[in-house]
Amino acid sequence: MKIGIIADTHTKVKKAKRAIDTLIKDGAEFMLHAGDIVDVEVLHLLKESGLRYEAVYGNNDAHLSQFHNQFNLVQEPYYFKLSNTTFKLMHLPFYMTPDTDVVIFAHTHEFSVEFTGNTLFLNSGEVCARNKPLSEWAMLEIKDDEFVVTRYTRANKSDEIKKEEFNYIREKQ
Repeated sequence: MKIGIIADTHTKVKKAKRAIDTLIKDGAEFMLHAGDIVDVEVLHLLKESGLRYEAVYGNNDAHLSQFHNQFNLVQEPYYFKLSNTTFKLMHLPFYMTPDTDVVIFAHTHEFSVEFTGNTLFLNSGEVCARNKPLSEWAMLEIKDDEFVVTRYTRANKSDEIKKEEFNYIREKQ
């Protein structure tokens, strides 16, 4: 299963659309937004993508609570299971315990991926390109014996989207 992951879109709807469209083109079957959605239009993009999705509230998303029942908005930490894999989705990196197979977080605006003790910790970085002149997002492919993470980056004012792949061997328990 391929899961598209975006976070920290803030007010950059066009950048969010580019990230979502790229993930769909590359085979995403499910989408996650790790918070700081900010603009309700990003929720519309997720809903209109035709994919199942979850979006967690970020520290800048309180105003979106009025749309809670209209979109798949959840509070952190949000636990779920997908493709025989347990997940914890959050915005703030406060619940960083390895109590699931995959921990997805955001807030720092920095891409990071670490595989420790059979748990994958993943921050897809910032779509909004606020802290650096670079928009970034990720794809997580779940295989029986492996996690494959693809980091996507696009420099501002560029049409080129670069990809970098990270592979982690899973030990099934």
